Amino acid sequence: MTIIVTGGAGFIGSNFVFHMLKKYPDYRIICLDKLTYAGNLSTLKSVMDNPNFRFVKADICDREAVYKLFEEEHPDIVVNFAAESHVDRSIEDPGIFLQTNIIGTATMMDACRKYGIKRYHQVSTDEVYGDLPLDRPDLLFTEETPIHTSSPYSSSKAGADLLVMAYYRTYGLPCTISRCSNNYGPYHFPEKLIPLMIANALNDKPLPVYGEGKNVRDWLYVEDHCKAIDLIIHKGRVGEVYNIGGHNEMANIDIVKLICKELGKPESLITYVKDRKGHDMRYAIDPTKIHNELGWLPETKFADGIKKTIKWYLENREWWEEIVSGEYQNYYEKMYGNR
Repeated sequence: MTIIVTGGAGFIGSNFVFHMLKKYPDYRIICLDKLTYAGNLSTLKSVMDNPNFRFVKADICDREAVYKLFEEEHPDIVVNFAAESHVDRSIEDPGIFLQTNIIGTATMMDACRKYGIKRYHQVSTDEVYGDLPLDRPDLLFTEETPIHTSSPYSSSKAGADLLVMAYYRTYGLPCTISRCSNNYGPYHFPEKLIPLMIANALNDKPLPVYGEGKNVRDWLYVEDHCKAIDLIIHKGRVGEVYNIGGHNEMANIDIVKLICKELGKPESLITYVKDRKGHDMRYAIDPTKIHNELGWLPETKFADGIKKTIKWYLENREWWEEIVSGEYQNYYEKMYGNR
């Protein structure tokens, strides 16, 4: 079995690569990554020597490079993690999000159509559903919730999802889509809430919190997410969407306070900043479908997952300090520059 994992040098993609190589030692895993600011080749250091792993630096929008890879590898499955994913950046520059998240998805699916595939899996987000009111905890996103986007990022992901379903209906491409809640865990890029707060707190820097910090997110430990995708690509029904949720709703401010407590840092570091434009108030996923059909449930409680995550950041300071300093982007050059 050969699997192409796009965006495999990013946060969730790299964790998925590790999960698959460990669980299926006879599978061939190809990581296709453009190594934008959020892709970090040093993350994959531990698997670079694995004979069943191959890294290819290319853009999923580059049709020639993608087709060449398909001709060389004849993949059975494609899992598309590659995406521009930071909402703040999408507000500043929507164009690159449309390019990667929509055109890139179409390019990958065109390659799947041309060369044949057993399964194309699109990794999406709960943000395509918009947001939920804080005062209605009974309301959750289901797979039937209408798409209602708030940011250029979520719109580009929703556009990709619609395209995936169109390719399934029009061309019969064997596709599945998963929409997950906020992930956290090892190798999370330090611009996102949890790693940013850990890194800043360790350096006694201000902890910037949007608005009053009352925005609520459903948090999913990245390993649990990887297990869910593994199940979907092997056993999920073609043409279906599966919501992957963590049963871990937390207000942003409570997470920041918890991180302060775990690290023994004062809450006086918390600094409230002007709220993000169009900031969704609450996301919460109902994962009943994936539980009933595939038997998946999140295994990691937030209280345990956040401790594990903080421990990882304490033990792997070099990894994120290199990113914070900007040095990590030179890693590829160091690895491949002289070849």
